[in-house]
Amino acid sequence: MARQARAHQGTMKKAGLWLTALGLLAMLVVTPVLAQDEAAPNPAAEKFKKISASSDSLGFGSTAADSLSEIPPVIVKVEGLMGYVDRSPIGQTGAGGLFVKGGTFMWWLLSVALVGFVFIIERAWTLSRARVNTRRLIGTIITTLRNDGVQAAAEECQKVRGPIAAILYSGLQKSDKGRDAVEKAIGTAGTIEMSFLERGLIWISSVTTIAPLIGFLGTVSGMINAFEAIAASEQVNAKLVASGISEALITTATGLIVAIPATIGYNYFVSTIDRFVIEMEETSSELIEELERLNG
Repeated sequence: MARQARAHQGTMKKAGLWLTALGLLAMLVVTPVLAQDEAAPNPAAEKFKKISASSDSLGFGSTAADSLSEIPPVIVKVEGLMGYVDRSPIGQTGAGGLFVKGGTFMWWLLSVALVGFVFIIERAWTLSRARVNTRRLIGTIITTLRNDGVQAAAEECQKVRGPIAAILYSGLQKSDKGRDAVEKAIGTAGTIEMSFLERGLIWISSVTTIAPLIGFLGTVSGMINAFEAIAASEQVNAKLVASGISEALITTATGLIVAIPATIGYNYFVSTIDRFVIEMEETSSELIEELERLNG
């Protein structure tokens, strides 16, 4: 379990380094574009500023530059499923607007987020039900074992849910076979219970790794769109690359927003399972010692 956690942390560090490098690349691309947009004069605007409307024109004393400033911005209509979201009430909210601007990869991130949310809720509910008062349980089992025998102690184990009671029950069932048989039964039961406790953690771990990578992929897509807009235009300005840079930053942020809670949940569940393992080892050791004393 500790090795898996270290490998998971190493993967997250690599993803963080890639995202940082791409963010720096985006800054290097956008800064010269913005500087050029601010410093370079627009030839068409300079030309039209010098042209005043004559008495027989429709300008009535206004200039062409004034007319250009009154042209409304072109609004690109979003099509497909994303267009449906854009026109829905959700699309009119701040989060909905960012979702639409993030592009196609936002659907991938939404799917990954839903998977992570489902498994986090499931693991939290399962592990909370498996938690018991270990000291009270082993005390009850040992007291019953001394007073009423092995069968009564096994029945007490069956009354309690969770992995600790299950391994104690398995050990009691082999109490008449000797120490080796009890230890083998406890080890087998412990392996089964560990697989039950860890079930679903691989999905949460996958979310913590995949979400930043999808955000990184969306960042690459946004940068490609920004470069394509620059290549297709004769006059470069900030508005040409704003959409692509916005998509890049939104997907990156969303990937991190999905991955951070999933990482917290994963680490919490790993620590909880480790605590279960320690409790199982302590209680099984106490049970084996008590059985040896009774059979001694």
